[in-house]
Amino acid sequence: MLRLAVIVLLLANAGYFAWSQGHLRPWGWAPQEQAEPQRMDQQIRPETLQILKVNPGKTSSSAPVPPPATASTAPATASTAPAATSAAPSDTPTPPADPAECLQAGVFDERQAEALRTAAAGLPQGSWALEPTPIAGRWMVYMGRFEDLETLDRKRAELRARKVDHDRAGGTLEFGLSLGRFATKEAAERELTNLGTKGVRTARVVQERPDAPGFTLRLPAVNDALRPQLDALRSAMAGKTLRSCI
Repeated sequence: MLRLAVIVLLLANAGYFAWSQGHLRPWGWAPQEQAEPQRMDQQIRPETLQILKVNPGKTSSSAPVPPPATASTAPATASTAPAATSAAPSDTPTPPADPAECLQAGVFDERQAEALRTAAAGLPQGSWALEPTPIAGRWMVYMGRFEDLETLDRKRAELRARKVDHDRAGGTLEFGLSLGRFATKEAAERELTNLGTKGVRTARVVQERPDAPGFTLRLPAVNDALRPQLDALRSAMAGKTLRSCI
């Protein structure tokens, strides 16, 4: 049985070889030919085949070829062109905004503040303000009042010999000498004690200036339109100058 099976397999292989090689064609047994003329006969409308030039920098395998423009789509394209042109941004530069800055001056006493109110009456409403800024009192280590300038000069010579700093007291305290000005009475008294160690015996602490109301001039938004109007205001500022707000 094994021998018979082997013989059958050999005959089957020999028959398949003869069939695949066309040796059995005279008897009508042969595989179907796939020659090039038969492939051409199987093509469908070969005249519609087109060869397109593809840009190597772009992928064209998935991008469909756009259909040719028809008469119905051409007017629509033409009508949208003006809209695209009108949407383009303008090349005209935007003019810069008028810069404004905050300026202030002071401190002014009540008399000076009244003069400022008169001078600022012509400015736009809300463009200026006088903000309360109390003027702190001031204390002095004082020596005097002397009868005449000769006595004053003699005391100044004594103070220079003791290397004590001093200057003229000024105002209603003439003829007299100031050995130091201080914001508080306590600070002035400490300096008086220190001067006692240098041999100063006749000095005392006096209040040179009491606490008083004061005002700060504030211009919150000075722009190019407001600056020319400030000339009249400067004439009433008692020599003080405008500076940037802190």
